Amino acid sequence: MLPKKAKNIFYAQSGGVTAVINASAHAVIETARKYDCFGEVYAGRNGIVGALREQLISVSQEAETELAKLKHTPAGAFGSCRYKLKSLEENQREYKRLIEVFEAHNIGYFFYNGGGDSQDTAYKVSQLGESLDYPICCIGIPKTVDNDLPFTDNCPGFGSVAKYVAVSTREAALDVASMCESSTKVFILEVMGRHAGWIAAAAGLAQQRAGDAPHIILLPERAFDQVAFLQKVQATVEREGYCVVVVSEGTRDAQGNFLADAGMSDAFGHKQLGGVAPVIAAVIKQALGFKYHWAVADYLQRSARHIASATDVAHAYALGEKAVQLAAEGVNAVMPIVVRDQDSPYQWHLEQVPLAEVANIERKMPEHYIDEEGFGITEACRRYLQPLIQGEDYPPYENGMPVYAHLKNICVPQKLGAFELA
Repeated sequence: MLPKKAKNIFYAQSGGVTAVINASAHAVIETARKYDCFGEVYAGRNGIVGALREQLISVSQEAETELAKLKHTPAGAFGSCRYKLKSLEENQREYKRLIEVFEAHNIGYFFYNGGGDSQDTAYKVSQLGESLDYPICCIGIPKTVDNDLPFTDNCPGFGSVAKYVAVSTREAALDVASMCESSTKVFILEVMGRHAGWIAAAAGLAQQRAGDAPHIILLPERAFDQVAFLQKVQATVEREGYCVVVVSEGTRDAQGNFLADAGMSDAFGHKQLGGVAPVIAAVIKQALGFKYHWAVADYLQRSARHIASATDVAHAYALGEKAVQLAAEGVNAVMPIVVRDQDSPYQWHLEQVPLAEVANIERKMPEHYIDEEGFGITEACRRYLQPLIQGEDYPPYENGMPVYAHLKNICVPQKLGAFELA
């Protein structure tokens, strides 16, 4: 248990941002003010990089009116990053720098808001107390549109992406259906999901009755079978007049190769995927000759705060709040999680798990969530997904546009020398 001192907080956002990550940030800032054990709240400019470069944003210099807008503002208000800390044995220089920065600014609490790789970073930082004799309380706050963190029922950011993709699929399908007699026969929507098909699966919520789109969902958990796929497309067009395909960016062939591999990797070592929708479109065009259109949801799906799920917003805020409460209690090296009590009506509560058990583990779609044919979702999957897109939490509008936070992001004066990233 860490002593209850008025130490300062370092909060940072990491990895791909979401429509609700700032709701977690808002919760951290609001909740910290309720405890005497916390001093100032600093936010890292661009994630952990902000700590290494000693770029600490002073939250207290922001107007309260702007901070209040964080709960309904998408993306990362303080800047995010994809930067993976090496192990202590590989790069002591970075960890010593973190300690120097933390000591210089009286930081005793570290909250890292991110996905699997980010929780790995959070775990490594949490070990500083033991390894380098610096007491730091570190709590991971879950976030990822990919919904692939273990233990938690779902991840903040996912519910809103799921809602966006399901709604977009239904609306695009209506468009294609109205034009298919003399125009487009096949529409392909590419969504995120490198190794797990949760987002693509969420498109299945667009279906209300037999024959509704999406007619085909391609998931990373199933190897792409070109013959079976083309047969399905052909049969669907003959029966419905058109076919809507939702494909995860991480769809692979039978040998495990991504159908769309751009040949590059990001800072976490993940393959950069170069667009699977046009690959699928070309397969259809060459084999069947159908006129097609394709679209890539890309950043639109994860930044669509205007159609965020109210359930997702509630999760994001509650987890940020819980993280601060745990730190105030002296708990270290854990991540708060959502635990589902029942599907309908949806009920949930919060618990926590050790960061050591979370780091670098991906949760994929379970087999019983994928239908026997491999191109759709089961009722069990639908029951899991349905509560996560429930409710609307619209941002305020002005002159027809949503009103979002505009922070000054003023950093506190630096006390140390410059630091070059490895």
